[in-house]
Amino acid sequence: MPNDQTPPTPTTIVLRRTEFATFEATNARGGTILVGEAGEGTFRPVELLLTAMAACTGMDVDYITARRAEPIEFEITSSGTKHTEGGNHLEDLTVSFKVRFPEGEGGDAARERLPQAVRRSHDQLCTVSRTIELGTPVGTEIV
Repeated sequence: MPNDQTPPTPTTIVLRRTEFATFEATNARGGTILVGEAGEGTFRPVELLLTAMAACTGMDVDYITARRAEPIEFEITSSGTKHTEGGNHLEDLTVSFKVRFPEGEGGDAARERLPQAVRRSHDQLCTVSRTIELGTPVGTEIV
């Protein structure tokens, strides 16, 4: 690695059990989210995965299009179907965008850029969906 580049640092969260099948995830900035099987106000792990896909690509698209115009509506739906044959996994992962921009030159520019922004996020930018598609191995350890 060249001397002018620092090595990438890992992104880390800490997950602490709060009660049976319920955890609180905390990031390095102090943000928290509840993760659980079915408790009120919690996200299930699969829902977090779908949220991460939607948020990652949504942020990419927002950075690219909002330079041209502030959206009137920006909604993303992320979905997948759970299958158990061969071990639990999701199939048919889809991220759907419903985005509207105001009339006028800026809105026209944002609308024109939207398909390219979605494609670029999918093909290059979104770390979450790219990691899923590449099939990165997951290691486990007991410390």
